[in-house]
Amino acid sequence: MSAKILDGKAVAEKIRQNIKREVEELKGKGITPGLVTILVGENPASVSYVTAKQKTAHELGFYSVQENLPENVSEEKLLKMIDKYNRDPQIHGILVQLPLPKHINEKRVLYAIDPRKDVDGFHPVNVGKLVIGEPCFIPCTPYGVLMLLAETGVPVDGADVVVVGRSNIVGKPVAILLMQKRKPVGNATVTVCHTGTKNMAEHTKRADILIVAAGVPKFVTADMVKEGVVVIDVGVNRIGTTPEGKAKLCGDVDFEGVKEKASFITPVPGGVGPMTITMLMKNTLESAKMWAGLPSEVA
Repeated sequence: MSAKILDGKAVAEKIRQNIKREVEELKGKGITPGLVTILVGENPASVSYVTAKQKTAHELGFYSVQENLPENVSEEKLLKMIDKYNRDPQIHGILVQLPLPKHINEKRVLYAIDPRKDVDGFHPVNVGKLVIGEPCFIPCTPYGVLMLLAETGVPVDGADVVVVGRSNIVGKPVAILLMQKRKPVGNATVTVCHTGTKNMAEHTKRADILIVAAGVPKFVTADMVKEGVVVIDVGVNRIGTTPEGKAKLCGDVDFEGVKEKASFITPVPGGVGPMTITMLMKNTLESAKMWAGLPSEVA
């Protein structure tokens, strides 16, 4: 068998069309979703991510602001900027692009964002709400993973899900979300594997659904999965450059080998990546509705 490719671009585009329609409706009521992205320094990957986020925000009709700060900016100046946007009624979402330079306390910066504008879903208030199953901003990559799983139509209720990786950004939240009684994707039996896991393949071979966020190129190979598994590859690893000078990317899954056994698999690039940016826009839209006192998924 050969897997059906889970096209993140196509799924993301479908969601974006719905967002665009809702933005037009909100504008008719005098509300324009507002997003600010704050970039410190000129890390090429960060510049690329922020540019893509701003481009998408413009295409969807958002009010969007891009703030570029020098690498040596003081933590105090960055915190003052966050405070300014916390109080700006035109801004419903604040995103500080990570990683930050070493002289800045990342935790202090993330905690300074108003939880009601934390469209990345990283603030402890939103993390706590996520854990207990209250409406909140869901971190964008796990949110994208859920939407991709929903697209497969594969039953998640009662499924054996194995998550490889335990980061605060992907592994932990996606595991929590999938074990909750959520519709349409949730109520699964979830195992989390990490660098301390013994006999990793014993766990991954049992998975009906395998979500890999290990940060290691081609970490999961064909002999580590069973026939018919659904594979969501969250990894993005730079493994050189193309003849045209573009970055050559691969995931945490050996795509060519695993696709012969999987029922569904996400490619890298073009799988989870487009979904992450789209769910950031969805969170910003829902934030705008919440601040306007309208029914919202985040409150």
